[in-house]
Formats: sequence, C-alpha cells, structure tokens
Amino acid sequence: MVRKYNINMIKLLLGADALMIVTFLLRFPRLPPQIPLFYSQFWGESQLADLLMIFILPIFMNLLYFINKKIFIKFYSTNELVKNIFYYFNFFLIVSFTLIFIKIIFTVS
Repeated sequence: MVRKYNINMIKLLLGADALMIVTFLLRFPRLPPQIPLFYSQFWGESQLADLLMIFILPIFMNLLYFINKKIFIKFYSTNELVKNIFYYFNFFLIVSFTLIFIKIIFTVS
C-alpha cells in the first residue's frame, strides 16, 4: 500500500511540475521582465522579482515533498493515521503551489 501511495504522489508531483513548465513556456512571450512574487511586502517595487525567480515555487514544492517523505519513512512508516496526514498534506502542498504558480503567471501575462 505504501508503494502505491508513493507512485501516485510521484505521478502527481511530476504532473504538477510539467503543468508549471508548460504554463510558463506558453506564456513566456507575454511575461514582463519582473513579476510580483513577494506579496508579503508593501505594494510596489518591493514585491517585484526577476522573471526566473518564479521557479522558486516548484523548487520549494519538490523540496518540501521529499522532506516530508523522508520524515514519514524515518519516523512514522508504521502509523496509518500519520500516513494519511502526510498524504493529504503533500496533496495540498502540490495543488496549492501549482495553483499559486499558475495564478501568478496568468495575472501578469
């Protein structure tokens, strides 16, 4: 059961990565050189970042997924409740990072 969970989550992760890359490539000609990426900053110049810094989102998404996977395998691999918590947290992580990436790309292009 754990193996099927891993395969499905890896497929979802790779699909999300592919979706982000395709979205970026299709919208690249219309994207400005700087995009609003740091929404916690005050409105204006402090929110802007170079275009390629948008790839911080998929990098963090993949990094957090694999850190969660290692923590689960190392400490909680026999606990079914924690397995479900990690599963839904990773699912939420992948979906939310992907939607944030797509929203930023479509907002500025």
